[in-house]
Amino acid sequence: MEKNVLFNQRIRLRHLHTFVAVAQQGTLGRAAETLNLSQPALSKTLNELEQLTGTRLFERGRLGAQLTLPGEQFLTHAVRVLDALNTAGQALNQREESQTDVVRIGALPTAALGILPAVIGPFHKQQMETTLQVATMSNPMILAGLKSGEIDLGIGRMADPELMVGLNYELLFLESLKLVVRPNHPLLQETITLSRVMEWPVVVSPKGTAPRQHAEALLQSQGCKMPPGCIETLSASLSRQLTVDYDYVWFVPSGAVREDLRQATLVSLPIPTHGAGEPIGILTRVDVQLSQAAQILIAAIRKTVPV
Repeated sequence: MEKNVLFNQRIRLRHLHTFVAVAQQGTLGRAAETLNLSQPALSKTLNELEQLTGTRLFERGRLGAQLTLPGEQFLTHAVRVLDALNTAGQALNQREESQTDVVRIGALPTAALGILPAVIGPFHKQQMETTLQVATMSNPMILAGLKSGEIDLGIGRMADPELMVGLNYELLFLESLKLVVRPNHPLLQETITLSRVMEWPVVVSPKGTAPRQHAEALLQSQGCKMPPGCIETLSASLSRQLTVDYDYVWFVPSGAVREDLRQATLVSLPIPTHGAGEPIGILTRVDVQLSQAAQILIAAIRKTVPV
């Protein structure tokens, strides 16, 4: 009880803003830039928060900061607090506006690129008055956004059972890892092996993400390592453009490039990957009745995604 009283007395909004920024950005450096802070100041605030909570919220390494399980659990509450304050501020300044249906979506970057473009057009033919707010975010941020009420539905991955409490999950498809290049990439003119592929520049997701873990597992299984000087980014659109325009090899979940492969804008290298694939699905809250517009959107997602 005394520990909880101390936590309530000493916790500050700067602790929550710092924590959520690091969770969103994946590194202390990028989070510091977002908050316009020096990295030492951000590190100090994060250390204060971990002392207040009495647990380690991030595993910090040379290549980034990955949420621990307690960190993922705390993220849900931090986002809920910040969202409640934001809602209160908006209410104070709210002016009377015409009623507009709004559906708020949180999606993994690769899912947003691979699924939503084909869904949104047909959806708006039925729901022209509905506003769609789409945010790309990591899976922990999707779960936290759903639980805080910040988003209405998510397109993401199943998480540990304790993090899925209060959420529904509907499987859409299994997403495998692919290595893709532009159609006239020099690699396509020779015998392709993974070790040879690793001699070219690579675009890959940051440390701690599921696609990166799958990429490193594939490399390890064949005695290869990630090359130095690779591009690490969560931006699927940036990754795609680099791969289309230059000689990069992109380690990418299959759903993000389904249409590019169909149209031959990109080509998949014949490198076998392991496992059935990563399950991608629709996430919603158990205790919330979705609006009619949100239900129509989910039906459009089901119809668009191949079985």
